[in-house]
Amino acid sequence: MKKILYATQSIDSADLKAVKLALRSACLTQGPIVDEFEETVARFCGAGYAVAVNSGTSALHIACMAAGIGGGDEVITSPNTFVASSNSILYCGGKPVFADIMEDNAVIDPSDIERKITKRTRAVIPVDFAGHPADMKEIKELADKHGLIIIEDAAHALGAKYRGSRVGSGKYADMTILSFHAVKHITTGEGGMVLTNDKKLYQLLRKLRTHGITRDPKMLNRERGDWYYEMSALGYNYRLTDIQCALGISQLKKLPAFLKKRREIVRRYDEFFAKTGYAAPLAAREYVDHAYHLYVIRLKLEDLRVSRRVVFDEYRKAGIMVNVHYIPVYSQPYYRNLGFRKGICPGAEKYYDEALTLPLHPGLSKTDIDRVISVTGKIFDKYGK
Repeated sequence: MKKILYATQSIDSADLKAVKLALRSACLTQGPIVDEFEETVARFCGAGYAVAVNSGTSALHIACMAAGIGGGDEVITSPNTFVASSNSILYCGGKPVFADIMEDNAVIDPSDIERKITKRTRAVIPVDFAGHPADMKEIKELADKHGLIIIEDAAHALGAKYRGSRVGSGKYADMTILSFHAVKHITTGEGGMVLTNDKKLYQLLRKLRTHGITRDPKMLNRERGDWYYEMSALGYNYRLTDIQCALGISQLKKLPAFLKKRREIVRRYDEFFAKTGYAAPLAAREYVDHAYHLYVIRLKLEDLRVSRRVVFDEYRKAGIMVNVHYIPVYSQPYYRNLGFRKGICPGAEKYYDEALTLPLHPGLSKTDIDRVISVTGKIFDKYGK
């Protein structure tokens, strides 16, 4: 029985050709293809600057560093995300503060962000969950009022638009991070990026991804020759290779087609769930062009005779490799050891009990989608009240 994955990369001959050419080039890393990839993504998103790094997690880390997050600083973020969103705060010595999510779309709730702001709050990391941008206009108004930095975690949202502006343009965020992990909209295998319109942040981000070192004559305390460099900050080796960037450039050319296919699949799913009373997809705001990284349904457990675990296992037994996004971050053992307890975000906890992620990626065929829908119908027929 063929397994239908919830997500996977889409690689074609053009991608292989691009990587092959990069392998034959003079620079496998720190070369011109990195610059080209950064410029291409920045232009696509409408951002002034881009800094490519080796993962979305690294992008979050150096963004928090560039924002000056340190000991005693509080940073508000969503519990409905991968752990990297809040781990990046801990890496810098800050304290994550979790704001609850909105019930209908599982995106961070601006009203709860406002309730969680204190004198120690320095930044907000809103998460564009499943490809749906956070309510950035409201979040920016709060940030401006309280003097906060916004780092938008757009790992799920490349290609999305919010109120007519492409995610990453910097209209509402000081920095925006992207991920190019294998299951994302485009992939470099592993990889990430920080987008910004602030030149000073851009220069600092470039240093932080390369050991805190610069060779830029304009940024040196003194110049001794072409060999000379200075380490002026404690940075990391977070560089992305030219090989990976060549793949990223090739993948980005196909992003419009990838998005179109994702939206077609979503239409099929939406038509089915409009006719069943046992689950519903997450809502989408009318002012959002959704990127649909994930297709999440919320099971109506009061209308089913079994738990989410039983439904999950039934899908898996049928070869439909569903998943769950996400376990509330603060319920992880490490966070519990830091003192976080259940009940911080009741909306996120209830959502977690009901959520299920169905397969969604450009490689799915019509037959695959028919099978997912058929299995879903059989499960509901079997366990519906």
